[in-house]
Amino acid sequence: MRGLLASSIGVTCAAALALPLTPPASAGTARPASTAQAAPAAARPAGPAAPLAGSTQSLPLTPLARDRAAGGTGAEQGLPPRDVRSFSLLGVVWDDPDAELHGRVQVRTRAAGTGTWSGWQDVETHNADHGADPDTPERASGHVRGATAPLWVGESDGVEVRVSPDAERRTEDTADGSRTVSSPLELPAGMRLELVDPGTTTPAHAPVGPLRGRAATARVAADAPADAVAGTAADAVAGTEAEPAAGTTAEPVEASAANAALAPLGATEIPSLDLAGTERELLALRSGELTAAQRAKPYIGPRPGIVTRRGWGADEKLREKGFVYTTKVKAAFVHHTASGNTYKCSQVPSLIRGIYRYHVKSMGWRDIGYNFLVDKCGTIYEGRAGGVAKPVLGAHTLGFNSNSMGIAVLGTFTSTKPSAAAVKGIARLTAWKLGLFGADPNGKTYLKSGGGNLYRKGKNVRLNVISGHRDGFATECPGRQLYGKLGSARTTAAGYQGR
Repeated sequence: MRGLLASSIGVTCAAALALPLTPPASAGTARPASTAQAAPAAARPAGPAAPLAGSTQSLPLTPLARDRAAGGTGAEQGLPPRDVRSFSLLGVVWDDPDAELHGRVQVRTRAAGTGTWSGWQDVETHNADHGADPDTPERASGHVRGATAPLWVGESDGVEVRVSPDAERRTEDTADGSRTVSSPLELPAGMRLELVDPGTTTPAHAPVGPLRGRAATARVAADAPADAVAGTAADAVAGTEAEPAAGTTAEPVEASAANAALAPLGATEIPSLDLAGTERELLALRSGELTAAQRAKPYIGPRPGIVTRRGWGADEKLREKGFVYTTKVKAAFVHHTASGNTYKCSQVPSLIRGIYRYHVKSMGWRDIGYNFLVDKCGTIYEGRAGGVAKPVLGAHTLGFNSNSMGIAVLGTFTSTKPSAAAVKGIARLTAWKLGLFGADPNGKTYLKSGGGNLYRKGKNVRLNVISGHRDGFATECPGRQLYGKLGSARTTAAGYQGR
């Protein structure tokens, strides 16, 4: 796809509203007042204090000797209560990404500083439906592992886990007639408990320097196969006049430069833009690809404020270098992270850093899987690196990652209703991002399946432009309660587009 050019209007507006490139030495970075409509002021993430990079503890699970009379199967694995270094998010991983965990994973944790143990909590085991498409370089990297969904537990320093396999029942014929016997299913090999400390603030690298000229970002051919991964960070910043501060690595510059058409290098937030400004920006970004009808009447919603990766403190050295793009964005798949609903909106940057680290270091993905994340306060966050206005290839809907985007609402919505602010955040984001590519939020579209448990590889599937994860894969995601709100999100998004 043609490279996206910086709009003088968009860049000027962004430069006027975005934060300074270098945060204050004392308190956390202040948020721009002009974007307060993105979320209630009291709920916006507070800037953290002293830098502390995150870490991951990986603890192998061992057989548990539980009394069968107490309900144990005799084939359980887990860990007895133990002291650990501080962590806030956890999950269980195993060696074979194609192996399924047929069973129940339960954990309890001890709150740091209080010594209080939680009750047992279930961890969502059906997580294979999130990930890179089959036969793609990311899936075939050799680093990918099977995994549960991550669970946010808050700062903790003690943990206990048990994994109980489901029972397989079969009928056997005996001399006295048939009888039903049961035996535990085999658990995946190499199970480990991953304890993620997301750190308290942006990783300790020097801040990105000011941008003096228009940036160029790395690109790849649309839907490229095994060689699709974009070039190195040097490719991403080649041709720019960005001047990083001494000691700055190329990765933060690369990630920030991908949004150079919308905000200055190093911005922690892409500011919201009114409808007139968004329409002018669309003409600048995609002028050569718009039809005459689109130029005359561009159906697009006002650009919402979006917290950048720098804004939530992404350690850009964790992910693979470069970006991967598809041709366009024809559809949006809505997910829930299944990470629980106990977080506060002020904790969201930490929560996203935890999910990011879990996706990359524990599950073996090239970057966080989702293109965007939305919290319960309606704040929108940039997910996978590559530019929020560009068709970045994600790892969110197995079989349908090409020509789509993945939006994850932070939380678990099987029985809990999503907040009105979160649903509005979905509508605002889709009205803008789908509008960049001429898609009607109330419409239908066709996507070619990359392979999955609902549709064979190569099948053209008719889907809602705003779909739930379960529309492309047999899964509970995004939860019954959130799935039931997608009709409202479609109608609201279409209204924002002026349809």
